[in-house]
This record gives sequence, structure tokens and C-alpha cells, in this order.
Amino acid sequence: MEKIQSFTVDHDLLEPGIYLSRVDGDVSTYDLRTRKPNAGDYMSDLTMHSVEHMFATFVRNSDLGPDVIYFGPMGCQTGFYLLVRNADHARVLATVKAVLRDILAYEGPVFGASRKECGNYRNLSLTAAQEECRRYLAVLEANPDIDFRYREGER
Repeated sequence: MEKIQSFTVDHDLLEPGIYLSRVDGDVSTYDLRTRKPNAGDYMSDLTMHSVEHMFATFVRNSDLGPDVIYFGPMGCQTGFYLLVRNADHARVLATVKAVLRDILAYEGPVFGASRKECGNYRNLSLTAAQEECRRYLAVLEANPDIDFRYREGER
């Protein structure tokens, strides 16, 4: 069987950041890597679930919203995938940063935190989402030269 594209990345070399994982026609898949893989520091289910609810809601309500196809966590607990139609990298990066800031500034209940809206609604925490978003925003802001490419050897 042919390997899926994400399995061709050397995860031992991968650092937190934002990467263009693949392009399928007009759909770009972004790897929003919040944690270093295989380093023993993984997101909890609570954190992943909470960021998913908050980020998905804010990004779908942003200017990029009509082009967002999917946002969700990676099973390895080290990041998220963002799928966008007709992507412009600079616009995606600006939107990701804006969404992270929106989550950090938010003071209400986690979006979708009810039995009717979510199948595991008790497993949500705004504090957990904000801690992860603060950490990830710091990574993105510390790197002014983001080129969205995996480094040599990572792929």
C-alpha cells in the first residue's frame, strides 16, 4: 500500500510551526503543529477538544470562513489540520494568528458546550484551549520568516 503523505514527514525532525502539508486541486491542507512530535509532551484530549471547538468556530466566522473545509486535531496529539479552499498562505497565516488572539481574548463559555451540540460536552475547558493557543501563538510570532515548507530531511 502507498503511504499517505503525512507519513512521509520525518516526525523526529519536525518542530512546532505551520506547514503546507499537501495540495489537492484547490484544497490546501495546513499542518498546525503545536507540539514537537515524539517528545513526550502531548495535548490532552481535553485540550485538543477545547481548541477544536474554539478554533473551528472562530475560523469559520472569519473572512476565511467560506473557504474553510475542515479544522480538527491530529490523532498523535501534536497539532491540528486546517483545510482551506483557494488558499493564500499569507491570508491563512494572518487568520490563524487572529483566531488564536480571539481565543485568548474570549471570556464566555466554550462554543458548543452543551449536550445537544456535542457528544462529549463535559470534556471542554476554555482555560485549556487558551493555554494551548497562547503557546502556539508564541511559536508563530517568534518566527517572522514562515515559508510553510517542511525543512530538508523532514519530508
